[in-house]
Amino acid sequence: MKYNILAEKSYAFSLRATRMYQYLLREKREFILSKQFERAATSIGANIEEGIGALTRKQFISKMSIAYGEARETNYWIRLLSDTDYIDPKSGKSMLDDCTELLKILTAVLKTAKSRKDGGNTD
Repeated sequence: MKYNILAEKSYAFSLRATRMYQYLLREKREFILSKQFERAATSIGANIEEGIGALTRKQFISKMSIAYGEARETNYWIRLLSDTDYIDPKSGKSMLDDCTELLKILTAVLKTAKSRKDGGNTD
């Protein structure tokens, strides 16, 4: 399989998010916010992976748009977990930085995909 920077970064982010979720459960005994965070954070990469395998540009754009929405939601949960002291400021900033990077890449991918005028299937 060809290397895909977005797929790699989103997978690494999902790993970090899952580890943070485990920490929040074990150490902070936080069950509600952390589950919302983990669900949204891991959904980013899952939707990117589905988008990479899409058969049409329309499907690709749909999956990348969902991934973008999940990244926005993840950004919210990270801020909330950080501002309520469930995660320390350094970890929160690091996670926010990674999430922001994914958002920037997804924005560029979506702009390119929406502007492309090729002769392929555009269902």
